[in-house]
Amino acid sequence: MAKRRDWTAETLAAGVREGDRRALARAITLVENGDPLAYDLVREVYPETGSAYVVGITGPPGVGKSSLIAALVRQIREAGQTVGVISVDPSSPFTQGALLGDRIRLSEHFLDPGVFIRSMGTRGHLGGLAEATLQALLVLDAAGKDIVFVETVGTGQSEVEVIGIADTVLLVLMPGSGDSIQALKAGIMEIPDVIAVNKKDHPAAKTMLNEVRSILTLDTERAWKPPIVLTEAISDEGVSELWAKVEAHRAHLDEDGLLEERRRRNLAGEVFAVASARAKAHLERAVEGDPELQRLLDEVQRRELDPLTAVREIMEKVFKLGDGDGTHTR
Repeated sequence: MAKRRDWTAETLAAGVREGDRRALARAITLVENGDPLAYDLVREVYPETGSAYVVGITGPPGVGKSSLIAALVRQIREAGQTVGVISVDPSSPFTQGALLGDRIRLSEHFLDPGVFIRSMGTRGHLGGLAEATLQALLVLDAAGKDIVFVETVGTGQSEVEVIGIADTVLLVLMPGSGDSIQALKAGIMEIPDVIAVNKKDHPAAKTMLNEVRSILTLDTERAWKPPIVLTEAISDEGVSELWAKVEAHRAHLDEDGLLEERRRRNLAGEVFAVASARAKAHLERAVEGDPELQRLLDEVQRRELDPLTAVREIMEKVFKLGDGDGTHTR
């Protein structure tokens, strides 16, 4: 295997295909840093992706997502399948690789060659988490991982965007948590395919299950009704049932080609998300460096120019888009 300083797109791709841990670690570091070599690598291995089943796990901080993932990984490994875990931290550039390293519940899997665990931060590059997470996922997919978990640390907009690449979305809630109730109120219930109410021994667990169930009944249009499972991750209670529900959702998607349809929609959404992020960054740089465009913003702020006229003029100058391109709004 190539030494670290000798990695090329070809040797890195070969290492990724073999599932070499050093190659995977290096590849995802390049992805996080927005290194051009990462783009070459993903382009090289992309035709071999599409086999991994991606489970997005989200929920408020502190509900036991890492413990639940550890329990699920244990079960999946006992079934002989390989696993990748990407933990996404959108809030801090300082945690980087340390976030998961501090999570004792996942440490039991660190030395398992069939499991690859990585924590990711934005590192501030263009496209942010949507881009970095998608590329890291493709790398683990190309490495032959059967299941890839994408874990987010919260339920904000960044996290919702990140789990947009998942085949099945698992929402983890905890009884007696104000954050959980806020998640319900924030419309997060539209996102999950499976719901876990963790810490089932809590006195309010059954109450929360009933609250969640009542909210789900308001959505009468979904063909798939998200099942709710009471779990206790530390003692493995309910974990087998939870994974069975994830697999049931996968079987549901496989019927009538729904899985491929979802993946096509997700990938198209990711292309637009990354393109939008890059276009926004380009636009901000262009406006910042152009006194004329700055003047337009100043005129809007002084209420001398309406916002949509300013948008039209900025788009015309930066992207050469005019009224004929649909930027003009009456």
